Amino acid sequence: MTKSRTELMVDRLRDLQSSSPDVEASAVISVDGLTMASALPADVEEDRVSAMSAAMLSLGERIASELGRGQLDQVYIRGESGFVILMSIGSEAVLTVLARKQAKLGLLFLDMHRTTDDLTAMI
Repeated sequence: MTKSRTELMVDRLRDLQSSSPDVEASAVISVDGLTMASALPADVEEDRVSAMSAAMLSLGERIASELGRGQLDQVYIRGESGFVILMSIGSEAVLTVLARKQAKLGLLFLDMHRTTDDLTAMI
């Protein structure tokens, strides 16, 4: 039995979470704000995460462009309880990751880049 594209993306998100202990949750969201795949905990509202991720990606792209910073690679938000990191997946989607406060960001960014490369091929 062949897996669907969504199942393959969820598998890849779970791989990211198992290989990166600092990742608490992750999702693939379309630029329109729709969830394509997610590995979010039950207490996280998937629709809210999707809408906010799409809005942040759009705003980040606009800021990068208008301030001459080139094409957006990632949006990084640091809160007192951890990080929210958004990374573009081609021009169609964004990878949103919720990470622990003590996350090693260099390793996390590397793992996220590898994940976005894999997800780009799936989308």
